[in-house]
Amino acid sequence: MNKKLIALFVLILLIVLGVFGYLILNKNNNTENQHTTNNNSNGQAQKENDIKDDEMTKTQENTNKKIAVIYFSATGTTKTVAEYIKDETNGDIIEIIPKEKYTSDDLSYNNDNSRTSKEQNDKNSRPEIENSINVDEYDVIFLGYPIWWGDTPRIIQTFMESVNLSGKTVIPFCTSGSSGISVSEKTLKSYNSDINWIEGKRLGTSKTEVINWVNSLNY
Repeated sequence: MNKKLIALFVLILLIVLGVFGYLILNKNNNTENQHTTNNNSNGQAQKENDIKDDEMTKTQENTNKKIAVIYFSATGTTKTVAEYIKDETNGDIIEIIPKEKYTSDDLSYNNDNSRTSKEQNDKNSRPEIENSINVDEYDVIFLGYPIWWGDTPRIIQTFMESVNLSGKTVIPFCTSGSSGISVSEKTLKSYNSDINWIEGKRLGTSKTEVINWVNSLNY
């Protein structure tokens, strides 16, 4: 066999071996990539399952507790929010009803002689509540009210002084044109150190906003 034929044979053999090696290497890479993809997919799926399990556990824990939505509303705004919370939690709803109903004149912010102006400027004022409210059977209480003069209406303080909330979880919520909830929370917390207070929120009348807030709570 002459040298040219030998060289051609060697060249063909090298080409065949190169192609064969490339095919094997490519197959191994595909297998590794598939394995990595499967691992990533499995890891993501497990993470999503863990999140769902946590949410289900949280929902079950909340569902097992007896819930009351207790509120005072003079104009109906806080009532609307309270009803959204009641529907979302399947809790009982209880209105704090003043013995003497508030009129539009009573609610005049700019009139120093209006009923609410006088009440809010008098730290000892305690408007009477018409209905009896029993909180003994409840584990969790959502407590709602409008913000008056930057604070809770005095009738909420009447409520706080008429019930025993020791050992219960209380979640304040308020409605307001501008003022936040922080001052009113300080007022409420001054009554009882044995209450498990969860940070409250000022809410508008958007049902979506209210539902999202309720579902973000761990009570």
